[in-house]
Amino acid sequence: MGRELSASTKSGSGRIDAVMRDEQTAAADSTADRVALWRALHVEVDPPPHVLEDEMGLQLAAPDEDWRSRPDMNPQWTSRMRASIVARARFVEDLVTENAEQGIRQYVILGAGLDTFAERRAEIASRLHVFEVDRPGPQAWKRRRLIELGYCVPEWLRLVPVDFEAGMSWWERLSAAGFDAGNPAVVASTGVSMYLTRDANAATLRQLAALAPGSTFVTTFMLPLELVDAEDRPMAERAQKGAAASGTPFVSFFAPTDMLALAREAGFKEARHVSAASLAGRYFAGRTDGLRPSNGEELLQATT
Repeated sequence: MGRELSASTKSGSGRIDAVMRDEQTAAADSTADRVALWRALHVEVDPPPHVLEDEMGLQLAAPDEDWRSRPDMNPQWTSRMRASIVARARFVEDLVTENAEQGIRQYVILGAGLDTFAERRAEIASRLHVFEVDRPGPQAWKRRRLIELGYCVPEWLRLVPVDFEAGMSWWERLSAAGFDAGNPAVVASTGVSMYLTRDANAATLRQLAALAPGSTFVTTFMLPLELVDAEDRPMAERAQKGAAASGTPFVSFFAPTDMLALAREAGFKEARHVSAASLAGRYFAGRTDGLRPSNGEELLQATT
Protein backbone atom coordinates (compact mmCIF):
# COMPACT_ATOMS: atom_id res chain seq x y z
CA MET A 1 0.00 0.00 0.00
CA GLY A 2 2.76 2.47 0.87
CA ARG A 3 4.54 1.78 -2.42
CA GLU A 4 1.30 2.32 -4.34
CA LEU A 5 0.79 5.59 -2.53
CA SER A 6 4.31 6.71 -3.29
CA ALA A 7 3.86 5.96 -6.96
CA SER A 8 0.46 7.57 -7.16
CA THR A 9 1.55 10.81 -5.50
CA LYS A 10 4.29 11.79 -7.93
CA SER A 11 1.93 13.86 -10.07
CA GLY A 12 -0.69 14.88 -7.52
CA SER A 13 1.61 15.59 -4.57
CA GLY A 14 3.70 18.10 -6.48
CA ARG A 15 0.60 19.97 -7.59
CA ILE A 16 -1.04 20.14 -4.19
CA ASP A 17 2.28 21.07 -2.57
CA ALA A 18 2.67 23.95 -5.02
CA VAL A 19 -0.86 25.19 -4.46
CA MET A 20 -0.56 24.98 -0.68
CA ARG A 21 2.75 26.82 -0.96
CA ASP A 22 1.32 29.60 -3.08
CA GLU A 23 -1.92 29.91 -1.11
CA GLN A 24 -0.32 29.89 2.30
CA THR A 25 2.53 32.19 1.36
CA ALA A 26 0.06 34.75 0.05
CA ALA A 27 -2.98 34.44 2.25
CA ALA A 28 -3.04 31.54 4.65
CA ASP A 29 -2.10 33.46 7.77
CA SER A 30 -4.89 36.00 7.30
CA THR A 31 -7.29 33.29 6.17
CA ALA A 32 -6.52 31.16 9.22
CA ASP A 33 -7.07 34.18 11.44
CA ARG A 34 -10.39 34.96 9.77
CA VAL A 35 -11.64 31.40 10.19
CA ALA A 36 -10.60 31.37 13.85
CA LEU A 37 -12.29 34.73 14.49
CA TRP A 38 -15.50 33.69 12.74
CA ARG A 39 -15.63 30.60 14.94
CA ALA A 40 -15.24 32.78 18.03
CA LEU A 41 -17.75 35.31 16.71
CA HIS A 42 -20.32 32.53 16.40
CA VAL A 43 -20.12 32.02 20.16
CA GLU A 44 -20.18 35.74 20.86
CA VAL A 45 -23.00 36.99 18.64
CA ASP A 46 -25.16 33.99 17.72
CA PRO A 47 -27.55 32.73 20.39
CA PRO A 48 -27.24 29.16 21.65
CA PRO A 49 -27.27 26.36 20.89
CA HIS A 50 -23.88 26.88 19.28
CA VAL A 51 -22.92 24.57 16.43
CA LEU A 52 -19.28 24.73 17.53
CA GLU A 53 -17.80 26.26 20.65
CA ASP A 54 -14.29 27.38 19.80
CA GLU A 55 -12.87 30.53 21.34
CA MET A 56 -9.41 29.02 21.65
CA GLY A 57 -8.53 30.05 18.10
CA LEU A 58 -9.25 33.65 19.11
CA GLN A 59 -6.79 33.28 21.97
CA LEU A 60 -4.16 31.93 19.59
CA ALA A 61 -4.73 34.65 16.99
CA ALA A 62 -4.64 37.45 19.60
CA PRO A 63 -6.00 40.10 17.18
CA ASP A 64 -6.13 43.84 17.83
CA GLU A 65 -8.78 44.91 20.32
CA ASP A 66 -10.93 46.41 17.55
CA TRP A 67 -11.09 43.18 15.51
CA ARG A 68 -14.86 43.01 15.91
CA SER A 69 -15.22 46.25 13.96
CA ARG A 70 -13.42 44.91 10.90
CA PRO A 71 -15.61 44.75 7.75
CA ASP A 72 -15.01 41.00 7.42
CA MET A 73 -16.32 40.51 10.96
CA ASN A 74 -19.61 42.33 10.42
CA PRO A 75 -22.07 40.01 12.22
CA GLN A 76 -24.92 40.59 9.76
CA TRP A 77 -23.40 40.28 6.29
CA THR A 78 -20.95 37.53 7.25
CA SER A 79 -23.55 35.42 9.06
CA ARG A 80 -24.02 32.77 6.37
CA MET A 81 -20.29 32.42 5.76
CA ARG A 82 -19.72 32.21 9.52
CA ALA A 83 -22.37 29.52 9.71
CA SER A 84 -20.65 27.61 6.91
CA ILE A 85 -17.32 27.71 8.70
CA VAL A 86 -18.69 26.34 11.97
CA ALA A 87 -20.89 23.80 10.17
CA ARG A 88 -18.03 22.29 8.17
CA ALA A 89 -15.81 22.19 11.26
CA ARG A 90 -18.54 20.49 13.29
CA PHE A 91 -19.17 18.00 10.50
CA VAL A 92 -15.50 17.04 10.32
CA GLU A 93 -15.24 16.73 14.10
CA ASP A 94 -18.34 14.55 14.24
CA LEU A 95 -16.87 12.39 11.48
CA VAL A 96 -13.60 12.01 13.36
CA THR A 97 -15.49 11.13 16.54
CA GLU A 98 -17.55 8.48 14.76
CA ASN A 99 -14.43 6.94 13.21
CA ALA A 100 -12.60 6.98 16.54
CA GLU A 101 -15.48 5.07 18.09
CA GLN A 102 -15.04 2.48 15.32
CA GLY A 103 -11.35 2.07 16.16
CA ILE A 104 -9.60 4.36 13.68
CA ARG A 105 -6.61 5.99 15.32
CA GLN A 106 -5.18 8.44 12.75
CA TYR A 107 -6.46 11.89 11.82
CA VAL A 108 -4.64 14.12 9.32
CA ILE A 109 -5.40 17.83 8.85
CA LEU A 110 -3.89 19.26 5.67
CA GLY A 111 -3.26 22.99 6.03
CA ALA A 112 -4.17 22.97 9.73
CA GLY A 113 -3.86 26.70 10.37
CA LEU A 114 -5.37 27.55 13.75
CA ASP A 115 -7.30 24.31 14.13
CA THR A 116 -7.82 23.56 17.83
CA PHE A 117 -9.37 20.08 17.77
CA ALA A 118 -6.36 18.36 19.37
CA GLU A 119 -6.52 20.63 22.43
CA ARG A 120 -10.22 21.48 22.61
CA ARG A 121 -11.54 17.94 22.10
CA ALA A 122 -8.97 16.07 24.17
CA GLU A 123 -11.49 13.38 25.12
CA ILE A 124 -11.48 12.27 21.48
CA ALA A 125 -8.07 13.44 20.29
CA SER A 126 -6.25 11.62 23.09
CA ARG A 127 -7.40 8.34 21.51
CA LEU A 128 -5.81 9.30 18.18
CA HIS A 129 -2.61 10.32 16.50
CA VAL A 130 -3.50 13.77 15.17
CA PHE A 131 -1.21 15.02 12.40
CA GLU A 132 -1.32 18.74 11.58
CA VAL A 133 0.39 19.54 8.28
CA ASP A 134 1.37 23.17 7.75
CA ARG A 135 4.23 25.48 6.78
CA PRO A 136 7.17 25.58 9.23
CA GLY A 137 6.87 29.28 10.10
CA PRO A 138 3.17 29.42 10.99
CA GLN A 139 3.40 26.06 12.70
CA ALA A 140 6.35 27.12 14.86
CA TRP A 141 4.42 30.28 15.77
CA LYS A 142 1.39 28.23 16.70
CA ARG A 143 3.53 25.95 18.88
CA ARG A 144 4.89 28.99 20.72
CA ARG A 145 1.40 30.40 21.22
CA LEU A 146 0.14 27.10 22.63
CA ILE A 147 2.98 27.09 25.14
CA GLU A 148 2.51 30.77 26.03
CA LEU A 149 -1.18 30.16 26.70
CA GLY A 150 -0.43 27.16 28.89
CA TYR A 151 -1.90 24.54 26.54
CA CYS A 152 1.46 23.09 25.48
CA VAL A 153 1.51 20.46 22.73
CA PRO A 154 -0.36 17.30 23.80
CA GLU A 155 1.39 13.98 23.30
CA TRP A 156 -1.21 12.84 20.77
CA LEU A 157 -0.53 15.79 18.44
CA ARG A 158 2.12 15.46 15.74
CA LEU A 159 3.05 18.79 14.17
CA VAL A 160 4.27 18.13 10.63
CA PRO A 161 6.12 21.13 9.18
CA VAL A 162 6.41 21.08 5.41
CA ASP A 163 8.60 23.54 3.53
CA PHE A 164 6.64 23.69 0.29
CA GLU A 165 8.99 26.32 -1.14
CA ALA A 166 11.83 23.81 -0.92
CA GLY A 167 9.78 21.25 -2.86
CA MET A 168 9.16 19.11 0.20
CA SER A 169 6.42 16.46 -0.09
CA TRP A 170 3.76 16.62 2.59
CA TRP A 171 3.18 12.89 2.17
CA GLU A 172 6.83 12.04 2.82
CA ARG A 173 6.93 14.32 5.86
CA LEU A 174 3.70 12.79 7.13
CA SER A 175 5.17 9.30 6.89
CA ALA A 176 8.35 10.48 8.65
CA ALA A 177 6.19 11.84 11.48
CA GLY A 178 4.81 8.38 12.14
CA PHE A 179 1.76 8.12 9.92
CA ASP A 180 1.09 4.46 9.18
CA ALA A 181 -0.12 3.97 5.61
CA GLY A 182 -1.08 0.42 6.43
CA ASN A 183 -3.80 1.52 8.84
CA PRO A 184 -6.94 3.54 8.06
CA ALA A 185 -7.21 7.24 8.74
CA VAL A 186 -9.46 10.26 8.45
CA VAL A 187 -7.94 12.99 6.26
CA ALA A 188 -9.48 16.46 6.10
CA SER A 189 -8.68 19.25 3.65
CA THR A 190 -10.82 22.36 3.74
CA GLY A 191 -10.40 25.46 1.61
CA VAL A 192 -7.84 24.01 -0.84
CA SER A 193 -9.57 22.40 -3.83
CA MET A 194 -10.57 25.70 -5.46
CA TYR A 195 -6.90 26.59 -5.93
CA LEU A 196 -6.12 23.32 -7.73
CA THR A 197 -6.81 22.62 -11.39
CA ARG A 198 -9.29 19.91 -12.23
CA ASP A 199 -6.44 17.55 -13.15
CA ALA A 200 -4.64 18.29 -9.90
CA ASN A 201 -7.81 17.65 -7.90
CA ALA A 202 -8.23 14.34 -9.71
CA ALA A 203 -4.58 13.40 -9.01
CA THR A 204 -4.98 14.25 -5.34
CA LEU A 205 -8.13 12.14 -5.11
CA ARG A 206 -6.28 9.21 -6.70
CA GLN A 207 -3.50 9.64 -4.17
CA LEU A 208 -5.88 9.55 -1.21
CA ALA A 209 -8.00 6.77 -2.66
CA ALA A 210 -4.92 4.58 -2.17
CA LEU A 211 -5.11 4.97 1.60
CA ALA A 212 -5.74 1.84 3.65
CA PRO A 213 -9.26 0.37 3.34
CA GLY A 214 -11.68 1.98 5.73
CA SER A 215 -10.10 5.44 5.41
CA THR A 216 -12.20 8.57 4.91
CA PHE A 217 -11.31 11.76 3.06
CA VAL A 218 -13.39 14.89 3.50
CA THR A 219 -12.82 18.04 1.49
CA THR A 220 -14.60 21.24 0.56
CA PHE A 221 -15.27 22.35 -3.02
CA MET A 222 -16.62 25.52 -4.55
CA LEU A 223 -19.83 25.51 -6.57
CA PRO A 224 -20.07 27.35 -9.90
CA LEU A 225 -21.80 30.69 -9.43
CA GLU A 226 -24.90 29.54 -11.28
CA LEU A 227 -25.45 26.85 -8.62
CA VAL A 228 -24.96 29.21 -5.69
CA ASP A 229 -28.14 30.44 -3.98
CA ALA A 230 -29.11 33.95 -5.05
CA GLU A 231 -28.63 35.38 -1.57
CA ASP A 232 -25.12 33.90 -1.36
CA ARG A 233 -24.01 34.85 -4.85
CA PRO A 234 -22.80 38.40 -4.05
CA MET A 235 -20.52 37.11 -1.30
CA ALA A 236 -19.25 34.31 -3.55
CA GLU A 237 -18.45 36.87 -6.25
CA ARG A 238 -16.61 39.07 -3.73
CA ALA A 239 -14.62 36.07 -2.53
CA GLN A 240 -13.58 35.23 -6.09
CA LYS A 241 -12.53 38.81 -6.81
CA GLY A 242 -10.60 39.02 -3.55
CA ALA A 243 -8.77 35.77 -4.26
CA ALA A 244 -7.81 36.96 -7.73
CA ALA A 245 -6.65 40.33 -6.42
CA SER A 246 -4.41 38.62 -3.86
CA GLY A 247 -2.73 36.57 -6.57
CA THR A 248 -4.35 33.27 -5.59
CA PRO A 249 -7.36 32.99 -7.92
CA PHE A 250 -9.95 30.25 -7.65
CA VAL A 251 -9.41 27.98 -10.64
CA SER A 252 -11.75 25.05 -9.97
CA PHE A 253 -15.48 24.93 -9.42
CA PHE A 254 -17.47 21.73 -9.33
CA ALA A 255 -21.08 20.76 -9.55
CA PRO A 256 -21.70 18.07 -6.92
CA THR A 257 -22.20 15.43 -9.64
CA ASP A 258 -18.80 16.30 -11.12
CA MET A 259 -17.03 16.03 -7.77
CA LEU A 260 -18.70 12.70 -7.04
CA ALA A 261 -17.67 11.40 -10.45
CA LEU A 262 -14.05 12.46 -9.85
CA ALA A 263 -13.98 10.66 -6.50
CA ARG A 264 -15.41 7.46 -7.93
CA GLU A 265 -13.09 7.55 -10.94
CA ALA A 266 -10.17 8.03 -8.53
CA GLY A 267 -10.99 4.71 -6.91
CA PHE A 268 -12.90 5.55 -3.76
CA LYS A 269 -15.29 2.81 -2.76
CA GLU A 270 -18.02 5.24 -1.78
CA ALA A 271 -18.54 8.98 -2.19
CA ARG A 272 -21.28 11.34 -1.13
CA HIS A 273 -22.04 15.02 -1.44
CA VAL A 274 -22.70 16.84 1.84
CA SER A 275 -24.75 19.87 0.88
CA ALA A 276 -25.25 23.11 2.76
CA ALA A 277 -28.93 22.17 3.01
CA SER A 278 -28.06 18.90 4.74
CA LEU A 279 -25.75 20.74 7.15
CA ALA A 280 -28.55 23.21 7.85
CA GLY A 281 -30.93 20.38 8.64
CA ARG A 282 -28.39 18.63 10.82
CA TYR A 283 -27.04 21.56 12.84
CA PHE A 284 -29.41 24.53 12.46
CA ALA A 285 -32.88 23.00 12.63
CA GLY A 286 -35.25 24.78 14.98
CA ARG A 287 -33.26 28.00 15.18
CA THR A 288 -35.34 31.15 15.33
CA ASP A 289 -32.55 33.58 14.38
CA GLY A 290 -32.43 32.51 10.73
CA LEU A 291 -28.76 31.45 10.92
CA ARG A 292 -28.00 29.09 8.04
CA PRO A 293 -24.84 28.14 6.12
CA SER A 294 -24.25 29.47 2.62
CA ASN A 295 -23.96 26.99 -0.23
CA GLY A 296 -21.01 28.57 -1.99
CA GLU A 297 -18.68 25.89 -0.67
CA GLU A 298 -19.86 22.35 0.06
CA LEU A 299 -18.35 19.03 1.10
CA LEU A 300 -17.31 15.71 -0.38
CA GLN A 301 -16.98 12.67 1.87
CA ALA A 302 -15.27 9.66 0.30
CA THR A 303 -14.20 6.31 1.77
CA THR A 304 -11.76 3.66 0.61
